Amino acid sequence: MGILAVLALPLLLLGISGIIYLYQSVRWLLSKSAVQNKVVVITDAISGLGKECSRVFHTGGARLVLCGRTWEKLEALYDALISVTDPSMTYAPKLILLDISDINCIRDVAKEILNCYGCVDILINNASMKVKGAVQSISLELDKKIMDANYFGPITLTKAILPNMISRRTGQIVLINSIQGKIGIPFRAAYAASKHAAVGFFDCLRAEMEEFDISVSTVNPTFICSYHRQPAPGNWEASIWKFFFRKVAYGVHPVDVAEEVLRTVSRKKREVLMANPIPRAAVYIRTFFPELFFAIVASEYLQRKYLLWRHGTKLLLLLQVPLLM
Repeated sequence: MGILAVLALPLLLLGISGIIYLYQSVRWLLSKSAVQNKVVVITDAISGLGKECSRVFHTGGARLVLCGRTWEKLEALYDALISVTDPSMTYAPKLILLDISDINCIRDVAKEILNCYGCVDILINNASMKVKGAVQSISLELDKKIMDANYFGPITLTKAILPNMISRRTGQIVLINSIQGKIGIPFRAAYAASKHAAVGFFDCLRAEMEEFDISVSTVNPTFICSYHRQPAPGNWEASIWKFFFRKVAYGVHPVDVAEEVLRTVSRKKREVLMANPIPRAAVYIRTFFPELFFAIVASEYLQRKYLLWRHGTKLLLLLQVPLLM
């Protein structure tokens, strides 16, 4: 009896873990089946996140239309996708040249996109441009360029594709945005402004598209990391540091975001916030306790300026991974 009592808890935990694993596996398979045969357009498919989204949707059996600014990189992505999948189970992606910041060419490119399969089921607005610097150091021309890439580009493409979805009374539009569409932090004024504008547009669009059964989703991750360094074999401390670095300090990994985008599409979620506890808390503090949020952000800014004056540029560079990234 004593042995059974000792084994009961581990067996219970093992059983619960097995059920959770099976549940997650079933959900993942259902997510993939939801995009099978769907026409999926991904902008900036050659970026780190774009490649992961392309991989996830390609293996799910979607008919991909991949957009990017560089033909050679699009071809390399094409080769990478078809080399690791069964051609009888997947579709060869279509490739389209698109610079999302070139507003004048987007409508013509949208016609090319529609000509690929005659329709678009899912549009994933992934293209984005970042800039970092004090407000007074960013030129108005750069402000406009950021707004073109992050706001006017995505909405122009969306408006060009939208009539096709409305006529078919079906479709889904996904905006991969940023947590900085919810909160603003120092040295990100142009970027945060463009992301706030995009959130406002797609929130309004979501309400307007309800009558046409068109879903509008926004995915707001924190800083998307590109942490690839591996710890030395057997270096336990390095492994723990890598986990901390990736999950706490450096935001979310492109693989995690791509998988969340797939889940968002399959469940037609309206909004997703991908953030660790501290930046997630900052969003709620900004909403319910704005004065406290402003004070925290201002003190962070002043502390950095003091450290820069006291210790020089190198120390400031070490602090350029803010908690609200």
